[in-house]
Amino acid sequence: MPTKTEAEGAKAEAGEAKGGKRTKLLILVVVTVVALAAVYMLVLKPKGNGKPAPKPKPVAGAVVKLDPITVNLAGGHFLKLGLSLQASADAGEDVSGAKALDAAIGLFTGRTIEELAKRDGREKAKAALVKQVAQLYEDKVYNVYFTDFVMQ
Repeated sequence: MPTKTEAEGAKAEAGEAKGGKRTKLLILVVVTVVALAAVYMLVLKPKGNGKPAPKPKPVAGAVVKLDPITVNLAGGHFLKLGLSLQASADAGEDVSGAKALDAAIGLFTGRTIEELAKRDGREKAKAALVKQVAQLYEDKVYNVYFTDFVMQ
C-alpha cells in the first residue's frame, strides 16, 4: 500500500499535468486571437485612414437664371439681388429657384450695408448661401452666381 507521501506526490504530478495543459491551451488561445487581429488589420479592414472619401466633383449642367429680388437690409436700406444657380448634369434643366430665393431672403435680410459693401462680407455671405442651397437641393445645385448686387 502506498504511503501518504507517495499518494500526495502522485496527486501533485497529476495537478501539474492538468496545469500544464491549461497553460498550453491559454497560450494557444492568445496566439490565435493575436493572429486573427493581425489578419483583420492588414487584410480585411477597410482602407481610408478614418477619413470619408471625398465627394466627386459634380458634372456641370444648366445654369438657371432667376429673376432679381429686393431684400430689406438694416437701417432702411435695400439690396437688389439677382441669382443664377449652377445645377449638376443629373439635375436637368428644370430646377425651381424658389428654395434658393427663400434662402437668399433669409440670409441677406437685416444685414448692414457696411457688411455687404466689403468684398470679404459678400464672399462670406455667398459661401453661406452656396452651402445652404446645396443642402436644400441635395447637391443637385452646387454653386450660386450673383448676377445683380445693388445696394441703396
